Amino acid sequence: MLRKNRPAFAIGEQPLGKIKGHDIEVYLDVGSPYPPMLRRAPYPASLENRKYIEQHINELLDMDVIRKIGHNEIVEITNPVLITGHDRKSRLCGDFRALNNYTKADRYPIPRIPHASDKRAKAKYIAKMDCMKGFHQTGVKPNSM
Repeated sequence: MLRKNRPAFAIGEQPLGKIKGHDIEVYLDVGSPYPPMLRRAPYPASLENRKYIEQHINELLDMDVIRKIGHNEIVEITNPVLITGHDRKSRLCGDFRALNNYTKADRYPIPRIPHASDKRAKAKYIAKMDCMKGFHQTGVKPNSM
């Protein structure tokens, strides 16, 4: 099974494994043209932080996690933000708060934990797989935006 699904696994940082067949669909109701509140100037950052942000964005482009947008598309829908964790390492995040106002909710019932546990009680094998960078390993359907 592991050999058959080799593209889903990453040995190191690159290439990043991709979860195939489970692309997320995001529904936005922004209309056209895009509302001014979605067009934002970048947040101020020190020269050192700007270099880190640029380096990280280039890595995400190289890993095919993000793509460059065309000149006809939205100018700036999210600002990159550096977050420093308890281990003093910085990580790049996006500020999607303005975009969240235009996202149509996908309502579905959340499975109850006892029900999920009961389903697994009779299983012969239980496997758990962890994604190194789960948010980056799940695709977004092309027609979502």
